[in-house]
Amino acid sequence: MFGPFDERVEDKISLAEKPQAENKVMRLEEAIDLLIRPGMHMHIGHAYLRPNAAIYEICRRFWGKSPEFTVSSLGFIANMVLLVYGRLARKLITTFCGDSYPFPGPNRIYQEAYRDGEIEIENWTVLTLPQRLLAGALGVEWMPTHSLLGSSMEEENRENFWVTTDPWGERVGMVRALRPDLTLIHAWAADTAGNVLLTPPYAENVYAIFAAKEGALVTVEKVVETSFLRNHSHFVKIPGYLVRAVCPAPLGVHPSGASNQGLKELDAYAEDEEFMLQLREACKTDEGIRKWTEEWLLGCPNHQDYLKKLGYEKIWFLKGRSATDSWWSELFSRISQVDPSPQAKPTEWMIVAASRLIKEKIIRENYRTILAGIGASNLAAWKAWYDLRREDHSVDLMAEVGFFGYTPRPADPFIFNFRNIPTCTMLTDIVTVLGCMVGAKSNRCIGVLGAGQVDRQGNINSTKIPEMRLFLVGSGGACDVARGAQEVLATVVMNKMRCVEEVSYITAPGERVRAVVTDLGVLEKVGDSDELVLTGYFLRDDLGDEREVVEKIRSQCGWELQCSPKLKAIQPPSLEELMDVRIFDPRGYFLEE
Repeated sequence: MFGPFDERVEDKISLAEKPQAENKVMRLEEAIDLLIRPGMHMHIGHAYLRPNAAIYEICRRFWGKSPEFTVSSLGFIANMVLLVYGRLARKLITTFCGDSYPFPGPNRIYQEAYRDGEIEIENWTVLTLPQRLLAGALGVEWMPTHSLLGSSMEEENRENFWVTTDPWGERVGMVRALRPDLTLIHAWAADTAGNVLLTPPYAENVYAIFAAKEGALVTVEKVVETSFLRNHSHFVKIPGYLVRAVCPAPLGVHPSGASNQGLKELDAYAEDEEFMLQLREACKTDEGIRKWTEEWLLGCPNHQDYLKKLGYEKIWFLKGRSATDSWWSELFSRISQVDPSPQAKPTEWMIVAASRLIKEKIIRENYRTILAGIGASNLAAWKAWYDLRREDHSVDLMAEVGFFGYTPRPADPFIFNFRNIPTCTMLTDIVTVLGCMVGAKSNRCIGVLGAGQVDRQGNINSTKIPEMRLFLVGSGGACDVARGAQEVLATVVMNKMRCVEEVSYITAPGERVRAVVTDLGVLEKVGDSDELVLTGYFLRDDLGDEREVVEKIRSQCGWELQCSPKLKAIQPPSLEELMDVRIFDPRGYFLEE
């Protein structure tokens, strides 16, 4: 056909189809022995799938040896607590240390290790940690950020955060590049040469792979042919030359889940809620975590034994629970637990009042996006979103790990639950959501945040109380939202421990926090004032008349709370409003006291 060029053409065709010569596939135990050494800096990647099988195996192989690792990760949650309990890690570089699923809260093991000086925790935010990795990936030493300014992290991280001024005299924050020794990541698939396929959302993305000095250890659900990757090249995120080892580890993110959005050839599986709640409970006592560790870590010699112990029925249940419409049957099975009465609990008052205020602000200011944190704040945002939809008012919900334009499903109040992923208009990453959609000057975003503490100027603390050497959970994305969004509304239970004169650690500066909704009433900044005042109180039967309820609110506040001259009596939640909220959280994770 090609005359004298036939041989050359055939040669090129055969070479293009020839398998990759390099084979990086090995057992996980072998890879860890080869690549991980005491004292190194490991990054636990969170391109939405966390490498939990690798975390377990590292703990097995270094248990009792005090390897003094430095470990960076977007968040230390679920089984990652073993790195601290087993004294494998000496320093954590992170945005969150605590329990996250299905609701956030402090974890005793992190708290005690921090209190006793057994670990150092370097605090960053959900945006700035990936920005540090991106700088490392790009080969630059510094990267500008809109976050951190005005927070305690600005001073605390002064060796790795530099404040300068631009040519127009504006203060600019710069984060230093983060370059770990080795990055661990879990993916859906890779070929034998180490080219890696991931599906969205991408959370921190894969910058840590490019930034790592010694490449990456990758665990995968499945090893595939290179031809499979070529057919799905838009999902291939990591080139093989950066990968040191490919380790098959099906269900390798358990007890978290894995979404296969956009790639139906592989089976998705949902979070193992029961397993994570058992671990959460075990962490509350020394005996509990000891027994749990003996059963699920030391009692399982490898990942295959771990899956065998997990069991066939549980694995198939988790695969079924990942189905797009599984929320329907889950809600059906739990609807009998939902309170049908018109009597609202204090937390329900707070959520409904916050949702009304969010809706009012969105309509008045023409906000187009909502970024909500985990907890009562996200239930308030979800409720407001549905109310606005009923009135054909357009606004999009976002979640920091890469959700945009999602529809919150009933039955599970966890903001990142897998049933929400298929409803997204866009699946992207943290830098896009927090850096562009929240942080850009063009943003039309209202932020809705929970708070461990809030002070009279709206400064939020969710990280730590230094004078008590008490660690809470960390910034998460709170500082990024507070520095970027047009306006922020916060929710917090009203008492003197939470509503304080001045927070001793600023997780998120309060400049843009314009309202705080509590379980007793609403505080707002009126006009140009930078101080929160009482603008509304709840007409709760158990609180008495206006004079009594205002006195109660002021007595529970940690500063001399002033009252607006236009004080409003806030009407009780209607039964319809309560039912709207309750079906999001049938087990009462956020709604119960």
